[in-house]
Amino acid sequence: MTNRIPVKVGNTEVGSGRVVVQSMTNTDTANAKATAQQIYELHQAGSELVRITVNNEESAAAVPEIIDRLRAARCDVPVIGDFHYNGHRLLQDFPECAEKLAKYRINPGNVGFGKKRDQQFESIIQVAKDLNKPVRIGGNWGSLDQKLMARMMDENARLIEPLSSEALIEKALIESVLTSARQAESFGLPAEKIIVSCKVSGVQSLIRIYQSLHQQCDYALHLGLTEAGMGNKGIVASTAALSVLLQQGIGDTIRVSLTPEPNQARTEEVKVAQQILQSLELQSFKPEVTACPGCGRTTSEFFQVLAKQVTEHMDAKMPQWRLSHPGVKEMNVAVMGCIVNGPGESKHADIGISLPGTGETPSAPIFIRGQKTHTLKGDNIAQQFIDILDEFVVQNY
Repeated sequence: MTNRIPVKVGNTEVGSGRVVVQSMTNTDTANAKATAQQIYELHQAGSELVRITVNNEESAAAVPEIIDRLRAARCDVPVIGDFHYNGHRLLQDFPECAEKLAKYRINPGNVGFGKKRDQQFESIIQVAKDLNKPVRIGGNWGSLDQKLMARMMDENARLIEPLSSEALIEKALIESVLTSARQAESFGLPAEKIIVSCKVSGVQSLIRIYQSLHQQCDYALHLGLTEAGMGNKGIVASTAALSVLLQQGIGDTIRVSLTPEPNQARTEEVKVAQQILQSLELQSFKPEVTACPGCGRTTSEFFQVLAKQVTEHMDAKMPQWRLSHPGVKEMNVAVMGCIVNGPGESKHADIGISLPGTGETPSAPIFIRGQKTHTLKGDNIAQQFIDILDEFVVQNY
């Protein structure tokens, strides 16, 4: 990744070349117990920064308890306060909230309106400066500065070749965050305390905006497709947008803004963000499982069941392995379904199993770092393989 101006957020450094995964709670922040629990779960899943909504007096008052609960649980994840409209007042009226938060996120489109805009913006920056806190100046095309947009629309209308409405919005969003960032510097907040973002929900638009931001400034950049959506749509859209930018060395923190399925854990967005980075070979978070997709040669569902069992087993083991066998996150495991690609893929993996396909001899060779070491048979192949896998981890990581 291309280095930007490094920003220290709590105990996490942003902009030094390693992409940081961020997430956000969806609890009522005023419910300190529930919010602390969800932050803990997000951090356990791998989120290095967690943002919470601070939208009223009750939520601001709850922040100290939330942080205290986390520290009591030995969770030191930096917590970011997300402020809109009334951030200037909440940060001033609740000094312990301002002190406990690791970073503030403000939106230049709604930090203040009319004559009060600059005054309220400066008030927030002053608190951040006094407490040595970083600030993310995060624009969103759903809440653009209307005064700025009106001015730019008038200027655009006078051009011989005016910009399209989409291009004009993109230009306005970039100008909004960069103008605000430079204004924050003029108020005394150092560049190494500023992160910027421009959130849109269109893949191509996000790519264009961040390519432009990357060229125009040295601030650390937070990436994310806003309102990405639910399920496959949200995952695919976020992956498409972020992968292009990350491959170009653009982006210092990322968030995948998924709408959770009913009763689905909030942690899914963290897993997707990690998988994007791992698939691009930018970072490793847990062992990879290479699994056969299945075809007419693999009429049995056993290889699918085994792939699922192995993945779930490793996920359950990772909290322990992360401490006792940290190198295991680089491990590659293959679970293959027939003789066509099974032995080859298994040899390429650190450890792999090639299950028999339709009409093949009912045996399953195990390969460890390219060498055949075992041949499993019978009805207990799954547990046998998992036992061998566990032993391999202990001996090699």
